Amino acid sequence: MTKFVKAFLADNSGAAAAEYALILAIVGAAIAAAALGLGGAIATAMDNAANLIN
Repeated sequence: MTKFVKAFLADNSGAAAAEYALILAIVGAAIAAAALGLGGAIATAMDNAANLIN
């Protein structure tokens, strides 16, 4: 992992930086979509657990 970071910081080409930014944007969008998709299911599970306790 440290080799990757060192190589990234040493890389002066704009194309490589743009590719890394694009990859990060795609990963971020996937995480956001997963959070939105799972949010309702997690809230329902927490409500069910709270109702069982009460």
